[in-house]
Amino acid sequence: MDMAVTDENARRAALEGAEVKALAMFDAIEAAGLIAAGKAEREVEEAIFALAEADFGVVQHWHRRIVRSGPNTLTTASDYPDSRIIGADDTVYVDLGPVFEAWEADIGRTYALGDDPERRRLVADLPRVFEEVQAHFHASPDITGAELYAYAQGAARDAGWLFGGALAGHLVGEFSHSVWPGERDRKVIWPANPWPMRDPDHLGRDRHWILEIHLVDRARTFGGFYERLL
Repeated sequence: MDMAVTDENARRAALEGAEVKALAMFDAIEAAGLIAAGKAEREVEEAIFALAEADFGVVQHWHRRIVRSGPNTLTTASDYPDSRIIGADDTVYVDLGPVFEAWEADIGRTYALGDDPERRRLVADLPRVFEEVQAHFHASPDITGAELYAYAQGAARDAGWLFGGALAGHLVGEFSHSVWPGERDRKVIWPANPWPMRDPDHLGRDRHWILEIHLVDRARTFGGFYERLL
């Protein structure tokens, strides 16, 4: 029993360690000024890939690098909008999935490039709504994926935004969790998952989740994205 607890703690610690490295990658992206008006989204994605390899030794990404700006911030990872030039007053979100050794990280941040107060409010609300939904998960031992998705929708609405994602997160773990057996609906935080999120995985282990918060203004003209370990 003690060994099982130690192993589970070690898995969580490894995922948290991968996230810390991914957050340092974001710091490097910001320090390099990669996210700026006048650049194409695809150009920024390529620059991030080069930085990840040169500065962090990362060559494996469990999902493609995503940079979305302006109206493209209304889209999600499953969409493939045309690359656009980042505008001076845009919100810009970046979604990264680097793999550190065997461990997946998945983090997203949003930037407001101009002085528009609503866009800046959205950027400030993203981590706050994330923390609210995260706290609800930890206070609800039997919560299902569908229930947490509904809670995230409500938290977005209470903050004055629309929830822009078809899902609010997914499993994460050793690379690659995407090929683990089992029904896809059980691996995603969305309305089609009526199972408790704390059910064990296919190997009987604790399951670890990424929580995604995608907020969109009520007029559906701009949005933002934030994600981290749940």
